[in-house]
Amino acid sequence: MSKKAVKLAAGIFILIAVSIITSVAISGIEKNKKEELYREVSLFSDALSIVQNDYVDEVKPKDLIYGALKGMLSGLDPHSQFLDPDTYNELKVDTEGKFGGLGIEITIKDNLLTVITPIEDTPAWKAGIKAGDRIVKIDNELTRDITLTEAVKKLRGKPATEVNLTVLREKDKKILDFKIVRDIIKVKDIKEAKILEEGIAYVRLVEFREDTPRELETSLERLKKEGMQSLIFDLRNNPGGLLDIAVSVAEKFIEKGKLIVSTKGRKENQNMEFVSRETNPRLDMPLVVLVNEGSASGSEIVAGCLQDYKRAVILGTNTFGKGSVQTVIPLSDGSALKLTTSKYFTPLGRTIHGKGIKPDVVVEQPEAEISSKEKELKPQEIFDELQKKEKSPEGEPPKDYSADNQLMRAVDLLKAISVYKDYQKK
Repeated sequence: MSKKAVKLAAGIFILIAVSIITSVAISGIEKNKKEELYREVSLFSDALSIVQNDYVDEVKPKDLIYGALKGMLSGLDPHSQFLDPDTYNELKVDTEGKFGGLGIEITIKDNLLTVITPIEDTPAWKAGIKAGDRIVKIDNELTRDITLTEAVKKLRGKPATEVNLTVLREKDKKILDFKIVRDIIKVKDIKEAKILEEGIAYVRLVEFREDTPRELETSLERLKKEGMQSLIFDLRNNPGGLLDIAVSVAEKFIEKGKLIVSTKGRKENQNMEFVSRETNPRLDMPLVVLVNEGSASGSEIVAGCLQDYKRAVILGTNTFGKGSVQTVIPLSDGSALKLTTSKYFTPLGRTIHGKGIKPDVVVEQPEAEISSKEKELKPQEIFDELQKKEKSPEGEPPKDYSADNQLMRAVDLLKAISVYKDYQKK
């Protein structure tokens, strides 16, 4: 046998040996993991048996198991939950305006029940609930250790019924009480679409739902005919919605074939990429996107994508930071696991979860001043008074924009871009 053949055979032998050793090592690791799991399951079984035999009251085995599952899932992150059969069925019920509620998006943040954002023109919005409010009591019951599912059950109810909320507003260091009457929650995706001035258009999107892309396209076409030359896209207090709809909205403003958002998890099948398929995107129109602490999930996907490609100037305050994907996995008895399986990442690989999207131009929205007379009013009454001052009867942005600092800055920014382009042409 030649030296070359000997070397080749030796190389192959080494590769095979390394492969076998690696396989054995991986197998050993997996075996150790399984053994550790069996030991812990044995510990759980022992505890379960002790509780069932020695607890002061007799408890049904299913109640013990359900309680253990709820604790296990809630200990992972605020969005993972165990859903008993009733809760799972409720989750599957059509929510297109078929239930009575308050109109707020909620989450568990820092172990506290927290408002992501109130939905505009709903009872919660009209009562004065704000993004970031901590709900410490629902109908005088403390929300400590409450799950999202339990909170939703308490907040939902028949239309025209009341619910009492006690809220901690950390920014103002105040405890506020609200009495809110439930109503049928119907959300119109495109809240406003109009020309403000000098070809500057304004579109306010309040949620990402099935009809959003079609409604947005219709609004943009109409505004184009009315002379739209630039656009302010308002995603403030938009809590998100459907992932594929957020992708459809973002792709209206970027080139075809560009990555919009990706999801990454522990398993290969949890890693996904969503790419723009829009054949006729609007690429030549200056764009400003307004965001705030109530902008979450789908809003952050759109803002992060447009920011990464330098397609839009993001203006406002840091977004909420809700960037995880939950998968509902049915179980044999009709219950289910709602499990966080992956996280969102922007085209440049930035994580959204827990961090949010930082605006290119940070503009705080100052709190409106409250007179001494207004201070004596209840929170709902204060809000109503401020609303009268800040908005026109139709709920439209004031023409002088003075009551909306962020919108005013966006208009100024687009005017500056227009002037700069005119200079370049000369």
